[in-house]
Amino acid sequence: MRTHLLRKIPSALLVLLVASVLIFSMLRLVPGDAAVTLAGPDASPESVEAIRRQLGLDQPLPAQYLTWISDLGRGDLGPSYTVGGQVADLISDGLGATVELTLGALFFTVVLGLLVGVSGAASTRRPVQAAVRAFTTGALVVPPFVTGVVLVLVFAVGLGILPSGGRVGLLEAPDLALQYLLLPAFCLALPSAAVLGRYLKDGLERALAEDCVRTAAAAGVSPRRLLWRHALPGALPPVVTLLGMQTGQLLGGAVLVESIFAWPGLGQLAEQALLKRDYPVVQDLLLLLVTVFVLVQLLTDLLYVLLDPRVRWE
Repeated sequence: MRTHLLRKIPSALLVLLVASVLIFSMLRLVPGDAAVTLAGPDASPESVEAIRRQLGLDQPLPAQYLTWISDLGRGDLGPSYTVGGQVADLISDGLGATVELTLGALFFTVVLGLLVGVSGAASTRRPVQAAVRAFTTGALVVPPFVTGVVLVLVFAVGLGILPSGGRVGLLEAPDLALQYLLLPAFCLALPSAAVLGRYLKDGLERALAEDCVRTAAAAGVSPRRLLWRHALPGALPPVVTLLGMQTGQLLGGAVLVESIFAWPGLGQLAEQALLKRDYPVVQDLLLLLVTVFVLVQLLTDLLYVLLDPRVRWE
């Protein structure tokens, strides 16, 4: 396993390097100037140029990139241009809320994905198959901003049993915090749960059709035991890899869901910084997202090795 991990680290570092270059370059293609935004519409050209020199925006782009990377290597994220404060403080303030939302959505993804996949593969009744197809299709087709509005109208406005937005810390009031977390986490998890459930259903059906499983069924092994002890372990390794990819999508989708439910996480910070052309905040947030995605992929690769003996043997 250690050798497998060491082989993955160089490619992970290369991905981070390429991602940093792309993030830095793409942000500079966005129309607008941070110095003009910071100086105001009535500022003189001399004032704008002074702000550009102060922020280092008058330097060539390669020099700006090297300065950014070297500061990151020292753990110095620098100050924010227009949002205000240090970038590290801004990210740390919203990171906990985004991680909490992502973990809640990951829980719903796993539970709903297992329920849909196992039900679709184990049951041959038409109503169950129709319900599985309807859920997976609807969750994939309907965008999250529509799902979020519907959830708010039904559970917050119509029934009045859950809050429509905001957040309460888990350590302050756990029961109340879960009520605020339910709607945004469920909304964020629906597309990923549909993908996971459909993929697991196909994997279980292929596993149940294998000769060894059919032989065990002919020998009198119960269908439940065939499903949970024989088919599911064989279908899990690729599903774990898919779950790692969906975790990265959950982090990316949290930006939109946080705006719908007024969730004070990194999504709102990214939206605010992008509108104000705050390059340090946006590029640090995007690189953080890529880093988390790469780390999750490394973790899923290790889990794949643990779940599949053939990979360990290779």
